[in-house]
Amino acid sequence: MNDHDYMQFALELAEKGRGWTSPNPMVGAVVVKDGQIVGRGYHQRVGGPHAEVNAIDDAGEKARGATIYVTLEPCNHFGRTPPCTQKIIDAGIRRVVVAMVDPNPDVQGGGNATLGAHGIDVTTGVCEKAARTLNEGFISWVTTGRPFVIAKCAATMDGRIATRTGDSRWVTGPSARHLVHRIRHGVDGIMVGVETVRKDDPSLTTRLEGENGSDPTRIILDTQLSMPPSAKMLRQDSNASTWVICGPDAPPDRRAVLEHAGARVITAPLKDDRIDLDALMTLLGRMEITSLLIEGGGTVLGAAFSAGVVDKICFFYAPKILGGDDGVPICRGNGPASMQQSLLVHDLSVSQIDTDVLLQGYLKPR
Repeated sequence: MNDHDYMQFALELAEKGRGWTSPNPMVGAVVVKDGQIVGRGYHQRVGGPHAEVNAIDDAGEKARGATIYVTLEPCNHFGRTPPCTQKIIDAGIRRVVVAMVDPNPDVQGGGNATLGAHGIDVTTGVCEKAARTLNEGFISWVTTGRPFVIAKCAATMDGRIATRTGDSRWVTGPSARHLVHRIRHGVDGIMVGVETVRKDDPSLTTRLEGENGSDPTRIILDTQLSMPPSAKMLRQDSNASTWVICGPDAPPDRRAVLEHAGARVITAPLKDDRIDLDALMTLLGRMEITSLLIEGGGTVLGAAFSAGVVDKICFFYAPKILGGDDGVPICRGNGPASMQQSLLVHDLSVSQIDTDVLLQGYLKPR
């Protein structure tokens, strides 16, 4: 095995922390000595030991003179936990292989520099692209102060997310819907419009058969606070909060009713009589929402694309054709006048999920 192989293993370990580490990144580490993995670890929960600490503790005395592979530059500052650089130095690690430097501009490069100053050989950039993809939400948040935004839809081949009567159960099959729950598990927030709440009364929880899932914060766009206090998401057993985003002139009595029902009501600026999504992303970033899944419906998706807040798309297509021109489209609202104004999707990937197809891509070049 070589550096690439060991780092791939560290990345697989890091993935186990998805859904549990935010606002920290997912990090994995393996300690290798004489061609054998002698220690492994990953960051399991926010506030808990970092990956390097767990891997070195797992290795014990075998860590002395060994190489540690870590998916993110070791921290060099006191935060919720002590710096990992000191743990590495004290353990007698001879070489450190890092997938990517810390994206935080305030600390970037500091960990590697400290290790180098103590005579430890540091190699950086092994499997860097995979490491950046793993933590794309954290990277976006720590560099821009805003969440990484994923737009998701489930549509027929002719681009409809529901029939003319609003029926949308189910567009895609069980495997695709299971994957959506895995995506939910990995994000901090999930956002829909109040019309989706009124029409579908969704739970917006994570349901993974046989596994514990992390429920994202439910974020509802509701300019005038028309959300019913009897909504399912306000009555279910979940550790996740429900945030209702309203405009400055929302009725105070409606605010009181929803707050009494358990919602957190948050006032945001308006733009053209609707929630200003660009301003909202900055607000959510301050509230440690590092990643956000927009599940619709068409009005919210259209507004998100128009506002330029979407970073990534996850579009599921079922092998169905609805026909007609009166079904619900993926995006509502006014689109551009010319094709040259359309949004380009970069790094497009296509995968088949049983009979459904998933298109994933980025709205900004990576």
